[in-house]
Amino acid sequence: MNVNNEVRVGVVGVGHLGRHHARLLAATSGARLIGVADVSPERAAASAAACKVEAFDHYEAFIGNVDAVSIAVPTVDHFRVARDFLAAGVHVLVEKPMTATLAEAEELIDLANRAGRVLAVGHTERFNPAVAAAIPLISAPRFIEVHRLSGFPDRSLDIDVVFDLMIHDLDIVLAIDRSEVVSVDAVGVPVLSHKVDIANARLKFASGCTVNLTASRISRDRVRKVRFFQRDLYVSVDYGEQELEAYRVVPRTGESPAIEGGSVPVEKGEPLGRELQDFVDAIREDRSPRVDGTAGHRALVLATRVANAIRANEGEAGAETPAL
Repeated sequence: MNVNNEVRVGVVGVGHLGRHHARLLAATSGARLIGVADVSPERAAASAAACKVEAFDHYEAFIGNVDAVSIAVPTVDHFRVARDFLAAGVHVLVEKPMTATLAEAEELIDLANRAGRVLAVGHTERFNPAVAAAIPLISAPRFIEVHRLSGFPDRSLDIDVVFDLMIHDLDIVLAIDRSEVVSVDAVGVPVLSHKVDIANARLKFASGCTVNLTASRISRDRVRKVRFFQRDLYVSVDYGEQELEAYRVVPRTGESPAIEGGSVPVEKGEPLGRELQDFVDAIREDRSPRVDGTAGHRALVLATRVANAIRANEGEAGAETPAL
């Protein structure tokens, strides 16, 4: 697509997150928001009125009228909706996790490749300004520690906390260490829902890096932080505050090493807005988005391994528990 052409975009699903997709796309450079679609006429009408666009009660109304869509429907519907648009030659951004199964994700990637269309996956933390500033500082981490804690939500309860929250951090870790994940151990507990609400995973990479991740959606406190440790370097990122700290050990001749560093300046911004701008720019510039289908699939593979490890540990615990 010529970079001078506007990308006509529709938003499918304008619930908790999708309404922000619509709001931001209405102001995205190079894009023209055509309308929003939702199974709830009330939600569609409210979002459409706020953005001064048309409301639709079914996403099929967009086919033939848009160049691209942003999909923020429940995870179970990601594949069906994204498939229909890719098959119609429409560029797609689909929220994370990209699909409910790995086979569905692989089919979407194949469809996008055959159609020559952009397939982006909504891993917004890649577009967090503090994360973007931190990644170039980190070359060979040996240990990574992540805490992502939030209160109990009224959304995304169709998936467990690994696919709801932890997958953000799995994507970040995979973007930094591209070696093979050689082992996964994890535990998780359903507390307020029928899905796992709190989970901890320990990953080991072929590079020698160990990663410890905790994700919870039943915390009183909201915490979203990741810390990276490598030889002579410590980096800390606060996702929510978009703050970055980095400290280095500096050798000194004839003296003890010095520790230098502190806060690193970060130009703050809305990650979702940056993600949507990247999607539109990728279409106009005929390039891959920062988080493409392959990256989304890789994060989903690792999230699935974590979920399987939780189930395996649950099975072992059940086998060890005597019948009452």
